[in-house]
Amino acid sequence: MKMSQKPQETALSKCPGCEEPLEPGDLFCGACGYDLSAVPAPPQDRPTIAMTVPTENGAAARPAEVRPDEPGGSGDFELAAPGPAPASAPAATSSTAAPAPAAKASPPAPDPRTPAVDLSAPPSAGTKLCVACRAGRVDTDGYCENCGHAQPRERDHMEQELGSVAAVSDRGLRHHRNEDSFAVSTTALPDGSPAVVAIVCDGVSSASRPDEASAAAASAANEALLESLPRGTHPQQAMHEAIVAAAESVNSLAQEPGRAMEHDPHRHRNAPACTLVGAVMAAGLLVVGWVGDSRVYWVPDDRTSPPARLTEDDSWAAQMVAAGLMNEAEAYADERAHAITGWLGADAYELEPHTASFKPDRSGLVVVCTDGLWNYAESAAEMAAAVPADARSRPLHGAQVLVGHALDGGGHDNVTVALLPFAVPPQGAGSACGTA
Repeated sequence: MKMSQKPQETALSKCPGCEEPLEPGDLFCGACGYDLSAVPAPPQDRPTIAMTVPTENGAAARPAEVRPDEPGGSGDFELAAPGPAPASAPAATSSTAAPAPAAKASPPAPDPRTPAVDLSAPPSAGTKLCVACRAGRVDTDGYCENCGHAQPRERDHMEQELGSVAAVSDRGLRHHRNEDSFAVSTTALPDGSPAVVAIVCDGVSSASRPDEASAAAASAANEALLESLPRGTHPQQAMHEAIVAAAESVNSLAQEPGRAMEHDPHRHRNAPACTLVGAVMAAGLLVVGWVGDSRVYWVPDDRTSPPARLTEDDSWAAQMVAAGLMNEAEAYADERAHAITGWLGADAYELEPHTASFKPDRSGLVVVCTDGLWNYAESAAEMAAAVPADARSRPLHGAQVLVGHALDGGGHDNVTVALLPFAVPPQGAGSACGTA
């Protein structure tokens, strides 16, 4: 999620240390760990001085090259204190004097700012080693204790396949972290028939802790559905209740005790937020629910049948189209198109969960995704063209292909997609998807 109507924080656009893109409100660079709370003063000019070392025959030796930027160098160097003058050496009896042995360099003094790490000790069970130096241990913040390299986050790329449902989420090519999240699950209705669930959430980047918001919402909605569906709650009502539960979970993040205000002075007015979209397949019904601009598409197995988009965005562009002020092409070409008008969060204007129930009369594929995907396949026809032909029989592979489609298109945002194959016995002709 790139934009919203929430206020944007002022921040550096790039990390001063590694030039990775930054998000508003970041206190540390997610790539190299650079402290962004204060911009360091420009370093004082340190001219390079050639240092000559006299040799025994009186000639000046080649100046020693000083490279403060060598790997492992701190930029500081020490000069050894001058020692006592050596005693006069006897004259050489040969016409060619043997070269004097080179003095052994003393090891550099340890940096007092870096904690000592015993690299010789074998790693304990469950300890992660750095992917860069392959020697240092990774601390709880995700950085190497030896070289300080930021480790790949688990959420940078996630995949899950559970029976007939699969989902893939990727950080994309421009963001330094993945603020999307998803949950897929299966359960059984009281009559023993299966129910399949997919929830996809997109963190609002202009909010604080958007990654936590999306994870909390996806988990809460999934748990609510797994609790209500086996009790016999109608899938559409269960979806409504799941969205409410997700909103409450995100709201609670803004009131968590123990989160020091000095780390985010605007947290009280820029609460964690995300969008949510979900799909439930149960009892021959396809139920969708959403808040925000993440979407659900229907792609029939028979590609001669028309595909369909099953959700309507809570966005500026959708409002312009609904009001008849712009057509869809004009609205989504506007720079304000992705400003969302609905989200989950303590500072949301009003929670209005949208739900819809459909009864497909033919088999097809349900695509649940964030705008990180549909930005590169916006219309239903474009999405259907991007879905591989075998996606219903290979949903994980299909989701991987769709994420690759977004990355090939530029990967400007986090990308998350879940695929749910919907099987229907042949029942003759009819519309691809009808409202129940």
